[in-house]
Amino acid sequence: QVQLKESGGGLVQAGGSLRLSCAASGVAFRVIDMGWYRQAPGKQRELVAAITSSSTTNYADFVKGRFTISRDNAKNTVYLQMNSLKPEDTAVYYCAQIRPYLFWGQGTQVTVSS
Repeated sequence: QVQLKESGGGLVQAGGSLRLSCAASGVAFRVIDMGWYRQAPGKQRELVAAITSSSTTNYADFVKGRFTISRDNAKNTVYLQMNSLKPEDTAVYYCAQIRPYLFWGQGTQVTVSS
C-alpha cells in the first residue's frame, strides 16, 4: 500500500525559501515517477514539477527558475526546493506518485505573505 508523507510547509515572507520533503513507503520508489502538485483556494489542483525514475525533470512555467525537484532513492524521498516565493504560490502542496498510477499524499500548507 502506497503511503506518501509530506513535510516542510509553513509560513514564509515573499522572496523567501522553503524545502518540501515527501517520504514514500510501500512502493518500489526507484522505479516510479514522482511529482508535486498544488491547490490554491477556489482553484483546481495543478502540477508544479515532476521527476521520472531516471531523474528527468519537468516544471510548470510559473515555477521555472525558482523551484527545483529532486529525489533521493536511498531515502525513498522526493524534495521540492522553492526559492523566490511569491504570495501567489500560497497553496496546499501535494506529493504524488505519478506513474504507474496517480496517487496523492495528504498535502502540506505553504503560505507566502506579502
